[in-house]
Amino acid sequence: MSLTITTSPPQTLSLQMEATEEKLPDPSPHQLQQSQLQPHPALPIPPSMPLRQDRFHITLDAWALLALSTVLVLAMHSISRPVLDIVVLSIPLGLLAHNDYLNFLKLGPGGTPPTPAGWARLTFYRLFTLKDPFRAPRPEEGVKPATGILTATTAAAAGGDGDGDGHVKAGGLPYRPGPRPSVAGLAPQRQLDQHGCSSASARLRASLAALATQRPADFVTATSCLEKHGLALFARKPVNVCGNGEVCHVHNTDRSMHLNLHPEDIREVLEKGWGQRHPMSWERGDGWLGGMGVMVEAPLPRTFVMIYAPRNDEDLRVIARIIEAAIWYTTAERTELELVPETSL
Repeated sequence: MSLTITTSPPQTLSLQMEATEEKLPDPSPHQLQQSQLQPHPALPIPPSMPLRQDRFHITLDAWALLALSTVLVLAMHSISRPVLDIVVLSIPLGLLAHNDYLNFLKLGPGGTPPTPAGWARLTFYRLFTLKDPFRAPRPEEGVKPATGILTATTAAAAGGDGDGDGHVKAGGLPYRPGPRPSVAGLAPQRQLDQHGCSSASARLRASLAALATQRPADFVTATSCLEKHGLALFARKPVNVCGNGEVCHVHNTDRSMHLNLHPEDIREVLEKGWGQRHPMSWERGDGWLGGMGVMVEAPLPRTFVMIYAPRNDEDLRVIARIIEAAIWYTTAERTELELVPETSL
């Protein structure tokens, strides 16, 4: 007789964090001052770590099934019905919760503390998460900027033009080749595959740092206020404030990123396959409990989006345009993100 309960042990997290990252003060809706933040240099790329989520299953052979049936029959005649009901339900629920907690830890470091309390908080938020992360939020009137910049129509309205590299920024995004990556988790939210290449991620980080160095009065790089890990770009004079003016942050583990976009640009990103909305960016009627979602404030803005990791230089050029759209939504000003050459790394 044998009873096999299969779950994978928690994965050891061996991730080299940046020792020189600058810590930001608490988020503030006001303009960032030079005394608060200092320019941040380009950082070395931490090694990408394998991420996985394991399903929970139990295997019973004939003898184990007979033993379990015998125990249940004896319990029905020796234990009161309410107690038996609680025992029968609590055992599988406890095993499922334990496996889910291990999967939470396997996603690596993020904005939520890797503790049972942090996991319990995310479990509660699951009641309100988005049902469809591939549907763009509704635009709001009276919010600046009034339009996005990624599509032909919205880019023309915002003053879009060519970028000097042979393609027109007002022409909309190209479709992302291949299937979407598998994505799991809430906080952290991570890709489970298609983690991209280290050289593209290095150019992206170096380009963000270069922008902050070239325009220190407008931008700075530092540790993400939202993730508590990884490199982030901040606007010193944000119009739409999220995490102390955070424009975007890059994840060390899977090389994906999070940022905020105008709803029109979110629609373009979703339709062309470059990302998806964060599950905790719900609004009324979007969550699994429908209108009940309004009773619990969403932890993240409705415009919060995950952008998949760049797999090559072509992906990187598109993602640079998406980051420009994130800067546009945060500051209401057009800014070009110039990619540094790979030879300069």
